[in-house]
Amino acid sequence: MSPALKRKLLLGLVLGLITADVGYLLVQRARNTVHIAADAAYASIPDVAVTHPQPAPPTLSMTLPGTINAWYEAPIYAQASGYVKMWYKDYGAAVKAGDVLAEINTPKLDAEYAQAQADLKVAQAKYGLAAVTANRWRSMGQSQAVSGQSVSVQNANEQSARAELEAAQHKLDQVDAMERFKTIVAPFDGVVISRNINVGDYVGAGSGNMNANGTSSELFTVADTHAMRLFVSVPETFSSILKPGLVARVTVPQFPNAPFSAKFLTIAKGFDPNTRTVVTEFTIDNQDQKLWPGSFASVSLTAPAEKGVYTIPTGALVFQEHGMQVATVDENHVVHMHNITVGRMSDAYTEVDGGVLPTDQIINNPPADLMEGQLVRLATPAQGYLSTPSAQNSGANTNEEDDE
Repeated sequence: MSPALKRKLLLGLVLGLITADVGYLLVQRARNTVHIAADAAYASIPDVAVTHPQPAPPTLSMTLPGTINAWYEAPIYAQASGYVKMWYKDYGAAVKAGDVLAEINTPKLDAEYAQAQADLKVAQAKYGLAAVTANRWRSMGQSQAVSGQSVSVQNANEQSARAELEAAQHKLDQVDAMERFKTIVAPFDGVVISRNINVGDYVGAGSGNMNANGTSSELFTVADTHAMRLFVSVPETFSSILKPGLVARVTVPQFPNAPFSAKFLTIAKGFDPNTRTVVTEFTIDNQDQKLWPGSFASVSLTAPAEKGVYTIPTGALVFQEHGMQVATVDENHVVHMHNITVGRMSDAYTEVDGGVLPTDQIINNPPADLMEGQLVRLATPAQGYLSTPSAQNSGANTNEEDDE
């Protein structure tokens, strides 16, 4: 074989190997592209957890924040200007109606009182003289010693002096009444929950203790805490249960394991348009004085559930501009959006009056971008997660048997 032929054969062999290698790489790349596309398509399918509507339990409970106030609470302001002479009741002091809380030195008012007393004495003297003079002139008038006009003038002087005397007496009574405000007293039986004065502080009439900024605060606050008022803003979906006889379970941070009972007292009978809630007032017996005004309260209300309705997790709700919806998954793992009629809502569950069936697979906590017709993948339920009606019913029966 000639050298030229050998070179041609070798070159052909090399070209064949190169062509085969390139072909293999192209085929492998195509396969990888297909696999990557398949993996991407698989990864783009969201995993969702599903649950099923359940018959509503006998009762539906919800927990709301509330505020505890005293039965009566009175901020006490000064009615006379002056300086604090002494205070006698401190924070937490138990007081009876009329107990002295503080005394105020009122030098200006004292001077007005002394002036009113002096003015009264002057008016008394003037009236005495006018009365004697008028009597004399009336006697002389009977004997025609003086003219009738003169007698009328003296009678008028007597009446004027009497009016001045009455005005002076009223002025003294007014200042005397203000003098009594020098003593600050408790308006009712209760406890002092605030004291904002010290000896020497200036207090203004009709305001209170004046600070360096020119603002004022009450001198004392007295609260009657034999019973407490509990105020709760209740959503309108629960308003139908707010009636006499309703009892709420109340816990406060300072006694987390010692709940109190609160009895329904009254309702505002009008919803706040901003929150769609109604202010509801309860009463709590507080003879042991455990509860204090201003406490935060966690209020649990329990209402009988409507018959023939189902409950779904509140997290399954989809809020749309045209109303509430839920997302369900069919046997082909395709998403469908359903309009629903929502009843009462609690922290965990919501009553649904229509739009779902017990066999529907409802997506719990659906992604925000979930759409109608989208393909999803059912997540494997975690241990203890009930994903089918039979499993939920079985679990419920098991719990009942365990309870038994």
